[in-house]
Amino acid sequence: MIFETNRLSIRKLTQDDFQAFHEMQNNPKVLEFVVGRGFTEEENRKQLKGCIEKYSKLDNDFWVWAVIRKSDNEFVGTCAVIGDKDENSNEIGYRFLEKYWGNGYGSEICNGLINHCIDSMNLKSIFATVDVRNIGSVKILDNSKLPFIKEYMNEGVLDRYYKLEL
Repeated sequence: MIFETNRLSIRKLTQDDFQAFHEMQNNPKVLEFVVGRGFTEEENRKQLKGCIEKYSKLDNDFWVWAVIRKSDNEFVGTCAVIGDKDENSNEIGYRFLEKYWGNGYGSEICNGLINHCIDSMNLKSIFATVDVRNIGSVKILDNSKLPFIKEYMNEGVLDRYYKLEL
């Protein structure tokens, strides 16, 4: 286990997660504000394999983990910490299967992820960006420990930028 929150447990992805991972990644609503389309089965197999392979790399700065509901061990989504050399910081993110939206998991995992970045990974700079049209994630980040910094145009889309410097 990587870390846990009240209702969720975060662990490394495995090949056994493929069906739920694919269901999430194939849903255009889940990826509407990220890439605007769902990924194919072939793309998802490649992505899952790549995420798993990165765990064993010594200089890995691309961590994507499974988010599991403690009550029934169900895969509900993923969360990530990704190093950004241009920002000299680490971006956090999360994604959930649509059927689990509206349960407060986003806020729970966002704050748990920030705590993990600070307490266990000893990161000194954490940021997140969100398309302003993604109202659910805007609410999550507005209520997180990451201070809102600015809005800016990003490839024709208005994004919100949040950053915590320690």
